[in-house]
Amino acid sequence: MTQPRALQIHASDSVATALSDLAAGDVVLGVTLCAAVPRGHKLALTDHDAGAAVLKYGFPIGRATRAIAAGAHVHVHNLSTALAGEAVYHGGAARRSGPAIAAERSWQGYDRGSAGAGTRNEIWVLPTVGCVARTAQKIAARAAPLLPAGVDGVHALTHPFGCSQLGDDLDATRSILAALAQHPNAAGVLLVGLGCESNQLAAMLEHVPMPLRERVRSVAAQASADEVAEGVAAVQALAEAAAGARRVALGLDRLVLGVKCGGSDGLSGLTANPLVGRMADAVTGSGGSAILTEIPEIFGAEQLLMARAADADVFAATGALVNRFKRHFLDHGEPVSENPSPGNIAGGITTLEEKSLGAVQKGGQAVVTDVIAYGERVRRAGLTLLEAPGNDAVSSTALAAAGANLILFTTGRGTPLGFPAPTVKIASNGELAARKPGWIDFDAGTVLTAGMDAAAEALLARIVAIASGEPTAAERNDEREIAIWKRGVTL
Repeated sequence: MTQPRALQIHASDSVATALSDLAAGDVVLGVTLCAAVPRGHKLALTDHDAGAAVLKYGFPIGRATRAIAAGAHVHVHNLSTALAGEAVYHGGAARRSGPAIAAERSWQGYDRGSAGAGTRNEIWVLPTVGCVARTAQKIAARAAPLLPAGVDGVHALTHPFGCSQLGDDLDATRSILAALAQHPNAAGVLLVGLGCESNQLAAMLEHVPMPLRERVRSVAAQASADEVAEGVAAVQALAEAAAGARRVALGLDRLVLGVKCGGSDGLSGLTANPLVGRMADAVTGSGGSAILTEIPEIFGAEQLLMARAADADVFAATGALVNRFKRHFLDHGEPVSENPSPGNIAGGITTLEEKSLGAVQKGGQAVVTDVIAYGERVRRAGLTLLEAPGNDAVSSTALAAAGANLILFTTGRGTPLGFPAPTVKIASNGELAARKPGWIDFDAGTVLTAGMDAAAEALLARIVAIASGEPTAAERNDEREIAIWKRGVTL
């Protein structure tokens, strides 16, 4: 299959995306270019008057700020957002059945019963407060050589919060950590507290359901003669219990995919994100779950998701979540449209509408069955919308806390970051995949050379292998971080 030089995504689009660097004078899609267009950037297929809507993905991605001639480079110099503030949404749920893409695949995982299915068999060390973050790291480092066979590792997931917080801000920190303590990839969890912090150990434990507390141990540093030695002993006990777990054959219905994009470029919405959407459709079509977050990165595309709401309540909750995020921006004196990063812009993404229309491709065509708050866990099969910002580390941590046992992370620019659940890095283009093989797990640029169906089959096979124990690039590099969304005052 020969890769085309540019792609018009929808028949109504007034721009196309360059798939390689194009020069002035090149004839592409029947249009003679009057300027060079870098790979991932847009070229005008028709003339646009100043103020006219520019269409991509079949929807407006902003308005021309000046007249644009056919063949011109379309970017920040002649296109700007049309997004404003909060919106009033009319209508209701229109889509009640998802795509018939159930895939007959199995993977080898840890059946934790009602707690979910684990893609790993690990011990996690979680500090209640940043004051004992280094203590948690010391415990994990000293316990690692002592682990019995059958345990995949011990990992300290540290953060700087847990004290000098009040009200909802403190509750959110407590909720996200308690949710991580329930993750099915953690066969055992050690909570390390200080003793005088706002986020008290006892209060955190109350957020963990009683049946799961048997796999949780705790150490209070101020009350211990040697908190590191006590912590290592607790990890050893948890590991001995975890060593008896065995992988068994499980269906795709036991997967919970967190879908995320970061460092996007102009090809992300054409290759990697729709490819991940195919994975979301395959898993949800088999009775499993997918979680979509980064709510500021659906501004301008939310109605595509609302049209797939399972019922009127989900429709209303989606609109309310988007407006709540917009109000958060506006209350801080910030516009709702300032989202594309310098890297996004360099890669060809011009407006938030364009970024959002590409980003929501990660949800495929699955029915939106639920909307959950930051720190809550997934409750239903299908596609869940999760309250969290676009920040890579914060949103990926929230996905893991919500129960994602695998995170599919698309990128056009590249990033080394990894998170508590295995994080599968999917490059939007072959150049990144070739240049950064130590970061990238899958090259979605093959969508343009081999076709979407072949790429989807290959990625699904890769997902099955990683879910069954094959390490991701981030795991091989020991990249494993969490970040907490702090919204309140600091005392």
